[in-house]
Amino acid sequence: MKPCNVAWMEQREIRDSRISLRCIQAIMLIMLLATAPSWASSSIAPKLDIGKGGQCVDDPKFMRKNHMEMIKHQRDETVRLGIRGGKYSLAECVNCHASKADNNVLGSDEHFCQGCHDYAAVKIDCFECHSSKRKVVAEVPK
Repeated sequence: MKPCNVAWMEQREIRDSRISLRCIQAIMLIMLLATAPSWASSSIAPKLDIGKGGQCVDDPKFMRKNHMEMIKHQRDETVRLGIRGGKYSLAECVNCHASKADNNVLGSDEHFCQGCHDYAAVKIDCFECHSSKRKVVAEVPK
């Protein structure tokens, strides 16, 4: 008679542990749904000073994902073929996206390049050699 009681007790423990797991899952789901409005409404994307802004050289979603490939391709054309100032040149990116306050894409989490790369935890090494400042053309008085 004892073997039957042991098997029955093991089955009961398994059933009880499944019920406990379902209760924990239900509580976690309720907590998630209760806090959803607070985290769903807040934007976690970085707030960036986009500089001049306006129409980018390509679709913004495409550029977010592929800008590094475009810049590398432009670099290869410049270094190997001597073609400068193409559609995806780093200098043009800086000229368009540098902050209006200080003509720079680096400096704080609100600056265009630094803000996005800090948010994505990606190191920016472009500006170890290249300028992070917009070229300011002096206007000739008339």
